[in-house]
Amino acid sequence: MNAQTEKSTVQGAAGAIEVAIDTPTGGALPKGVALIAHPHPLFGGTLDNKVVQTLARAFTQCGWTAVRFNFRGVGGTQGVHDEGRGELDDMLAVAAHIAPTGAVCLAGFSFGAFVATHAFDRLHRARHIDKLVLVGTSVVRSAAAPIDAAGHAKTIVIHGEADDTVTLSAVMDWARPQSLPVTVVPGGGHFFHGQLPLLKSLVVRHLTSTST
Repeated sequence: MNAQTEKSTVQGAAGAIEVAIDTPTGGALPKGVALIAHPHPLFGGTLDNKVVQTLARAFTQCGWTAVRFNFRGVGGTQGVHDEGRGELDDMLAVAAHIAPTGAVCLAGFSFGAFVATHAFDRLHRARHIDKLVLVGTSVVRSAAAPIDAAGHAKTIVIHGEADDTVTLSAVMDWARPQSLPVTVVPGGGHFFHGQLPLLKSLVVRHLTSTST
């Protein structure tokens, strides 16, 4: 993302997991760690995806250390694609190694958002999750986990009105039984072309809100 990005690896169930770490500017101590999951590995998704990088910039602007990582079989991460099961293990392994304690946020885009819902479902009972950011959430190919009602205030679901990869109607069908609000970007497509600054501002607004 920038010249200060630190590349590293952590150990997961399928081998090494490649991570990219960006720290907040200004020298202040980070508020905590934000784990950001990328879109579908079989369709070109990597930790360098533009939406994922936009999420990382939003988190670092708000004082969080942003940790992007490649799922198994992508880039320098070992293993092979596992249809979400192993990818959840990857995200949990990154959390265990890089943010075993302290403040943590979870975020994801598309397939990564689907994985993040399951990571939240797994983790929030055992530790406090400060914020959950879901963008272009995959709910059709993969069944996103419902968000516990107690976590709604800390969650933002952002979706493009014109998304033709994951339709807005499908996301509403997932969100409606939960009464989980969805923030709709008018005219927005799946990758938010031309609207990444707006996406970033929506995430920054959520991260700076006091509702937890």
